[in-house]
Amino acid sequence: MRMGKSQVGIAVALVLLTSCSRSEPEMTKDETTIAMRENPFFTESPLPFNYPQFDRIDEQHYRPAFEQGMARHLDQVNAIANQAEPPTLENTLVALERSGRMLNRVRRVFFNLVSAHTNDKLDEIRSEMAPKLSAHRDRILLNRKLFERVRDLHGRRAALDIDDESRRLIGEYYTDFVRAGARLSDADKARLQEINVELASLQTRFSQNLLSEVNDSAVVVTGREQLEGLSENQIKAAADAAAARDLKGKFLVALRNTSGQPPLTWIRDRGMRKRIMEASQARGRRGGEFDNRGIVARSAKLRAERAALLGYANHAAYSLERQTAKTAEAVNRFLAKLAAAAAANAAREARDLQAMIDGDGGSHPLASWDWAYYAEKVRRKRYAFDASQLRPYFELDNVLQKGVFYAANRLFGISLRERTDLPTHHPDVRVFDVLDADGRPLALFLVDLYARPSKQGGAWMSSFVSQSELLGTRPVVSNTMNVPKPPPGEPTLLNFDEVETLFHEFGHALHGIFSSVRYPYFSGTSVPRDFVEFPSQINEMWATWPEVVANYAVHHETGEPMPLELVEKMLAAEKFNQGFATTEYLAASLLDQAWHQLKAGEAPDDEGVTDFEEAVLAEAGVALDAVPPRYRSTYFSHIWSGGYSAGYYSYIWSEVLDADTVEWFKENGGLTRENGDRFRRMILSQGGSREAMALYREFRGREPDAASLLARRGLN
Repeated sequence: MRMGKSQVGIAVALVLLTSCSRSEPEMTKDETTIAMRENPFFTESPLPFNYPQFDRIDEQHYRPAFEQGMARHLDQVNAIANQAEPPTLENTLVALERSGRMLNRVRRVFFNLVSAHTNDKLDEIRSEMAPKLSAHRDRILLNRKLFERVRDLHGRRAALDIDDESRRLIGEYYTDFVRAGARLSDADKARLQEINVELASLQTRFSQNLLSEVNDSAVVVTGREQLEGLSENQIKAAADAAAARDLKGKFLVALRNTSGQPPLTWIRDRGMRKRIMEASQARGRRGGEFDNRGIVARSAKLRAERAALLGYANHAAYSLERQTAKTAEAVNRFLAKLAAAAAANAAREARDLQAMIDGDGGSHPLASWDWAYYAEKVRRKRYAFDASQLRPYFELDNVLQKGVFYAANRLFGISLRERTDLPTHHPDVRVFDVLDADGRPLALFLVDLYARPSKQGGAWMSSFVSQSELLGTRPVVSNTMNVPKPPPGEPTLLNFDEVETLFHEFGHALHGIFSSVRYPYFSGTSVPRDFVEFPSQINEMWATWPEVVANYAVHHETGEPMPLELVEKMLAAEKFNQGFATTEYLAASLLDQAWHQLKAGEAPDDEGVTDFEEAVLAEAGVALDAVPPRYRSTYFSHIWSGGYSAGYYSYIWSEVLDADTVEWFKENGGLTRENGDRFRRMILSQGGSREAMALYREFRGREPDAASLLARRGLN
């Protein structure tokens, strides 16, 4: 999930390193006047909560808005840096927090759209702007006069008569400047800027290649019999997808961004399963225009060089310094402890699956394209449970409104009401008012749930507007997923993984919706990467909470509730296949760390990417042919284009907090307003305004205990 959840850089305009250079000539007075009148980014949106004016935004608006936005921002920053008055919190950091608002408006809309609904024109603009955004960030963070003002405040911060959030703001800004290279020599600053510009371009190319290759690699099927095992709706959707590409009479199996693909669970034709898995794992390494191996190798090299320039052993050391884990050594110990147990569990599961193959008269060894298919067979036999039995009870709108929203209402008192008067960036997008327990408008929430060729894979939360008392802004947040769209007139029936993802992403949304901080820097999900998944994973628990399940899990045709027996089987089967799930995740996490713990000069060339992967997995003890990493390097968007470099471990690191907190909720009565209000007050509303683990310890009353995680994943 790439969710717009990075540690915020300098001011609002620098979140996710997205600002802009002033290298373009400024517009004339007449051009500026016309642009201000016609370009919706030049002024604040008049819509509720400053909601974007999607009905007025055109592709031609982005370039001038970026260019004028960066010019205004740089003027504001230079005025702050060059003022004669001694530095104060108000004239320096508060002023920086207020700067760049136009740039922030265009940045948030543009980067949300290139992830959710891109096209060739937007991709072209992104490629052009990416290096400028990086250069602009460096112009600010490497501004010597500005750094001197921040350093002066930092040195005096303990004596200043300011509140704790303001004192933390000073410390975080100072750290941002130092980590950006503010103390380097001029020559080293120049090299750092070159690296940052090139990395920004590589990140954009990786993302664009991945989306293009996902569409290009979709598996074309000539005969319906090859898809036997899929439901009629799934086969119809595959036929419609083929027809949309002028492949009439054929079928198209689209790929998701992970190694494993959902149809592998059901397709009986082993040869077809093999084609799908091989197409999935070949992405980004087949040669041709979408090959990402060169980008991976070059990115790893540049990140290692940059880390060395800044005085760090490697990029992981640089990245982890701002996370709750703190060091690469701590992450290595954590992953190694889990990897051995997970691989052992996966090996035991593999033996069960091989026994099932042999029992079915098969004469082949278990392969990666067999795992999901035979795991489902074992699940049915062991638990008398067929996951396909769940789908009729998981109609999308029911799950969303009577499951996700219902749980939030019971826990926090909020209510969500759909509105149709606001424009959207795609017809599939829906907008909801979020009302607090007292009926007060709290936020706007968008959902964009269906897959389409113009959308990046995966699921994520992002913000169009972030909360800030200083700026008087309230949240406009979005959840994006890639649920296959059914044929017209057919209901959208989810699998349980998609149900959990809906709850998960709404957990991120709640983190943004409940934000109650003064400074934009700390708003919502602006917390360490290895803490940001904690609230979202906690929200998954309500997907299986009896009261919530009873409210949303009803048959889409008959309205009958899911039988209690089926609910119990579903819950019992949840721990099944955890060896596989944990191993594929840990394998990807270990690859991430291996790439980013390389020193300058150690990265392989593009031809060595695959060999490097194999060596890393073998050394870690997770090189299981039947269990490929959840992401291979060439389609690992989290770490090469999504802001999770050296941070993919965050999901399971956060799961320690999540599993421990689930026990707290159970011990204290579960789904109650008292519990919800406590979690909102002590965690969700705080954003990054306080140290993350201090928030956790105050909420839980002690340090986290990993025992619950180990039990949940069968690793104890």
